[in-house]
Amino acid sequence: MPLGLVLGWELATRAGLTQGRLLPPPSRVLGTLLALAQSGDLRLHVQATLLRVALGFVAGAGLGILAGAVTGTVPLMRHLVDPGLQALRAVPSLAWVPLFILWLGILETPKVALIAVGVFFPVYIGVSGAIASVDRKLVEVGRIFRLSRWALARRILLPAVLPGTIVALRTGLGLGFLFVVAAELMGASEGLGYLLVEGQQFGKPDQILAAILAFATLGKLADALLVFLTRPLLRWQDVARDVL
Repeated sequence: MPLGLVLGWELATRAGLTQGRLLPPPSRVLGTLLALAQSGDLRLHVQATLLRVALGFVAGAGLGILAGAVTGTVPLMRHLVDPGLQALRAVPSLAWVPLFILWLGILETPKVALIAVGVFFPVYIGVSGAIASVDRKLVEVGRIFRLSRWALARRILLPAVLPGTIVALRTGLGLGFLFVVAAELMGASEGLGYLLVEGQQFGKPDQILAAILAFATLGKLADALLVFLTRPLLRWQDVARDVL
């Protein structure tokens, strides 16, 4: 279907059904990508964006897993901490920008912090929700067999929580690419978000679409890499997807 839409878009422009000024044909968009790649600009912008997303993802996911595990397993912490985090989750991403600039300046630190905020909340919600949804009967069986707290966590809780945690990590990674655009509005001079802004300022729709295509490709590759790396952790699962 995507290839059919792209081909129809190209043919409609060549047949004169559309001018292609605001919505350039795929051939022009690919030509822009090729020109950026040949000049070395594309590599520079992709590296900057990937580095920011990677740092923000590691920081946000790590804190999200830690906070989700604490609030999911300690009822007191859940009552004290969770309401405040749920309120902060509703704050729009751009609302953090002026505060982070005031606190951290306009260099790389506030950009990474903003991405980490975007990654943190879905990971936190996913981990705490996965822990809360563990079947109580599984825990009771572990206690009947007199498993220690460490053995109970390793043999029952961890396998039960892993699927939800990995889904939360994939969601957080996707939001990391979403937040990097807002982050690169904070005085960035390189990155795919910068390409988007430059294309808008100078009226270059082909550059805007080329940056969007690069974002889509990088996001898909990053998600596929995360799935590949975490697949061994879920090898024990026997799910309906394997027989459908």
